[in-house]
Amino acid sequence: MSMKNLNYGIIGNCRSAALVSETGAVEWLCLPHFAAPSTFAKLLDEKKGGYFSIKPVDEHTTEQFYISKTNILVTKFKCATGEIEIHDFMPRFQNENGKYYTPPDIIRYIKHISGSVEIVVDFNPRLEYAEHPTAINIHDEYIKAYTTDGEYDSIYLYSSLNKQSIVDSKSITIKDSEFLLLSYNQKLLKQTTSRTYLKHQRTKIYWLNWSERTTTYKKYENEIIRSALTLKLLNYQKSGAILAALTTSLPETIGEVRNWDYRFCWIRDASMVVNIMTQLGHTRIVERYLDFIINLMPDKGEKMQIMYGIHGEKNLHEFELEHLEGYEGSKPVRVGNAAYVQKQNDIYGILMDVIWQYFQLYPTTLERSEDLWTIVRNIVKIVDENWQEPDKGIWEIRSEGKHFTFSKVLCWVAIDRAQKIANLLRRDSYSKEWSILKDDIEVDIHRNAWSDTKHAFTQAYGSDDLDASVLLMEGYGFIKADDQRYKKTVLAIQKELEYKGLMFRYKNEDDFGEPQSAFTICSFWLINSLYKIGLKDEATRKFNDLLESSNHLGLFSEDLDFNTRRMLGNFPQAYSHLAIIETAITLSGDETTKEEQILHTIKH
Repeated sequence: MSMKNLNYGIIGNCRSAALVSETGAVEWLCLPHFAAPSTFAKLLDEKKGGYFSIKPVDEHTTEQFYISKTNILVTKFKCATGEIEIHDFMPRFQNENGKYYTPPDIIRYIKHISGSVEIVVDFNPRLEYAEHPTAINIHDEYIKAYTTDGEYDSIYLYSSLNKQSIVDSKSITIKDSEFLLLSYNQKLLKQTTSRTYLKHQRTKIYWLNWSERTTTYKKYENEIIRSALTLKLLNYQKSGAILAALTTSLPETIGEVRNWDYRFCWIRDASMVVNIMTQLGHTRIVERYLDFIINLMPDKGEKMQIMYGIHGEKNLHEFELEHLEGYEGSKPVRVGNAAYVQKQNDIYGILMDVIWQYFQLYPTTLERSEDLWTIVRNIVKIVDENWQEPDKGIWEIRSEGKHFTFSKVLCWVAIDRAQKIANLLRRDSYSKEWSILKDDIEVDIHRNAWSDTKHAFTQAYGSDDLDASVLLMEGYGFIKADDQRYKKTVLAIQKELEYKGLMFRYKNEDDFGEPQSAFTICSFWLINSLYKIGLKDEATRKFNDLLESSNHLGLFSEDLDFNTRRMLGNFPQAYSHLAIIETAITLSGDETTKEEQILHTIKH
């Protein structure tokens, strides 16, 4: 592809993650955790951002791939004189005491394959979002990079290669396996190639075991596993928070201002991720996430925000980094996200759906059950007080609120799942009391969200604009797939919002004018809906076509350009990957393989 695309691989260990370009350069990394200021940000400024590259001096071919069913990324270089592989990963494995080892480290293991290869290491960190210069000093054991102005920060590079040659970007001959280890911390043990190899093997085994525990389906196994591994990397081990994406300020449209910081935990996005990961058999992610929610809600009267920082921060003040050029000149580069103060009534239903799923599928402690039951009752109270009010909706419209259909449907979902939980916990009096509220919301939606003009449920009450989020009303159980009103809605949304095989979220103007790019998750939602209303061949054809729009490693960002299909928006995007899994499961007819069914029965 001649134009620039997001041809990056993601590596990580549930503490932080990095993006490695298809030519083997680390161009995005924040240490010591996901939401920290950047160490390398060439992604957002080619000149100032900083990067860490390894490349052969002589003419060479490059190939990049993941070790199957792991998050270890391999960049293979072949020259006339020899061949090497760069194995990039962040260590993650369990120690003898059962605790996870997840240091704020990137390891670049240079695996010697044959002959000799001349390489240049270009180590160019720009700490603290490259706001001030970063100095580099050579010490006996490591190379230290640190800020000399502004906020103090430092990192340490350990290597089996000559340190002076690294700092001077001089040619180094590779005739054996070598390593580079970049850490936020000083290492207490001597770093060697054999120790690096051991971390590589232990990390590989961890990911292989994790993948083995993932439910497989008859079709699209590779796509499901790669998407699941990517979603796992967006999970912050320390708190249980789940990020919407790894990056900030990758534009929805080149040269425009729809550039947002996605390194936060949206209740909606995270709950959807947890829901899909639970279907794949991963239980710990839901336990950690629900503990994160419990810790956020210490008081019964506290209102839930739509999003939080990965450590549970409630104030996500938004500001701009004016010194950075932005991705392909798309300013501003934002840190923080002002949407945290918005009111979005759909979050309660999506979270309640996860709590219901958890109660259904997994045994839990009495303490956690009581904590969750308190949250359930609190959510019902909030929904009862707010469902008739306008909100900002799933797409976080920054102008005046509306009565969004999706928000109303998810208010219905909140009460429906609360009733089911009450029945499960033998709290029948609550279930009876809540059924009146549920019926009221349902009647209200049918009366106000349907448009006789469009023959569809529309974006908002009193509007004839259509919205892709309305496609989800069937998946959440509000309406059946064989209901004529749902079928008509799906076809009307497809007719109005599909363009060149991709989907708009909506076409009406918002705070920034008419949207210009396709929102990837919406294209998957349409495919799901078409399959469910019986258009199975069309859905399968569209799904296979859409999968071709991923990058070379099967990864997706938030948006696609309608004309070129280049990826835009933050990357990799949790929304897009959970939608791949969900759609793949739908198109597999919900059938797991026989072997997996037997294994699943044994495990549970």
